[in-house]
Amino acid sequence: MAPTILVIGATGNTGKSVVYNLPKLLESTNSSHRILGLTRSLNSPASQKLAKLPHVEMQEKDWTTIDAAWLRSQEVTKVYIAPHNLPHQFAEESALYVALLHAGVEYVVKVSTNVEYIGPASPIFYGRSHWAIENLLSQPEFETLQWTSLQPNFYTASYLASIADWIKAYQKTGKQDTLSMIPAADAAVAMIDPEDVGTIGAHLLALEDPKRHNHAKYVLSGPENVTGKDLVKLAESYTGVNVEKAEFKVTSWLGDLVKAGVYPEKFLPSILAGCDALWQGKCSLAGTPTSKEIMQLSPPKRTVGDALRAMLKE
Repeated sequence: MAPTILVIGATGNTGKSVVYNLPKLLESTNSSHRILGLTRSLNSPASQKLAKLPHVEMQEKDWTTIDAAWLRSQEVTKVYIAPHNLPHQFAEESALYVALLHAGVEYVVKVSTNVEYIGPASPIFYGRSHWAIENLLSQPEFETLQWTSLQPNFYTASYLASIADWIKAYQKTGKQDTLSMIPAADAAVAMIDPEDVGTIGAHLLALEDPKRHNHAKYVLSGPENVTGKDLVKLAESYTGVNVEKAEFKVTSWLGDLVKAGVYPEKFLPSILAGCDALWQGKCSLAGTPTSKEIMQLSPPKRTVGDALRAMLKE
């Protein structure tokens, strides 16, 4: 078996791009690595499509059950992970890194969260979890496990969903409902597309020697600033009509998280606190520019227009 790059969540919003980009990047360096993608279902269209790529193998496995013995049996040397942000994140993600350490894994690329969220006194619970994980990995006991943390800005996929739904509904019925969105009307934000995040992860994993990126924490923002008003104009460009009513800084989705059983209600104030940086304009290109090392390695390219166009094709 060849040395293996493990992609956890290979069919997820960033994982797909990691797997798509890795084969050609590895071939350009004559690497012999196998790419192993983990998925919840081998029968899903996304999983089956990825399995057809060169050097890619897909397996069904819950990443929270990974142990050192399994990693050694698969000859894993590098890992990509975009963990969940649930209340038990720290327990499960830290257990993974302990397993990676004991299995002799060389390098891990971890997707963290918005740089504005991360800190020991952050009101956002998963911002504290990511801070704790990065500090755990910085301890002397983890010296042999190299790592890079990616700290992405707000994802286009999450913040454009209501725009795409509104456009589809209008194109189907010819009637307008209120165009509701999370961003503020005038606060700029440099949203990043998940595909760009995965592409950056693939470039890091394909490096023969990632030493210069060890312990690095890289901020990832998209290539342009947009405001809520810009998104209204984008919706109008697709429909050819003026939006009659737009509502900004919408938070009704918080209740949906509780109804769906994703989070207990007591966590909602913490999640809502994450909107402050967005609404205050702190996550613009001026506030959270992409780290210069990433601009040199693989600069984010997908615009909000690119992301919305892809969503409308789904």
